[in-house]
Amino acid sequence: MKPPEHGMVSARARERMIREQLQNQGIHDPRVLAVMRETLRHLFVDEALASRAYGDENLPIGEGQTLSQPYTVARMSQALQLTGREEVLEIGTGSGYQTAILAKLCHKVYTIERLPTLADSARKRLRRLGFHNVVCRQGDGTLGWPEERLFDRIIVTAGTPVTPESLVRQLAPGGLLVAPEGGRTAQNLICVMRLADGSLQRETLEPCCFVPLIGAQGWKEEFT
Repeated sequence: MKPPEHGMVSARARERMIREQLQNQGIHDPRVLAVMRETLRHLFVDEALASRAYGDENLPIGEGQTLSQPYTVARMSQALQLTGREEVLEIGTGSGYQTAILAKLCHKVYTIERLPTLADSARKRLRRLGFHNVVCRQGDGTLGWPEERLFDRIIVTAGTPVTPESLVRQLAPGGLLVAPEGGRTAQNLICVMRLADGSLQRETLEPCCFVPLIGAQGWKEEFT
């Protein structure tokens, strides 16, 4: 059954989001635009915030965490250059919205959330919405996926002082890692590619602002 839409949570609101926030700011990947258009963002926030779901703003999701503005989700998704064949590791499940976008763009998503309440609600939401190519876990994402394996793409959805070495080690040859790197309140979005010889090629994309990535290889809890 198709979820109900009302008021601003409408196809018109999503189309305005696509045009004004994404296309006008350089999001051009047709697959990313199509997935952002079809995914009902208001289902990933509290009902009281549904009317703001397609606006150009971060939204609270509980536990001091936020759902990034649509542009940021689209920009990171576009930077991953997904073709539909990749296995993606996501650090920071949050509400599951970015997870859902990735799941429609790649073969399979493995996602880790530090906070048990968010991990549980995101897992249930994604299952309810019919996402069967997502594996959810609760734990310290800065340590990477517990099993020693490589991923085609890695995305970090919280700001880290330095990209955790555990994540870099799990990036496959030819793979891309996208993460916000810098201070606690402001970062730069960076993209790291692992070349065929094992070396890393690094590019700074643009300034950004994310909540801190907490964990053994991120920010310490007492500094948040």
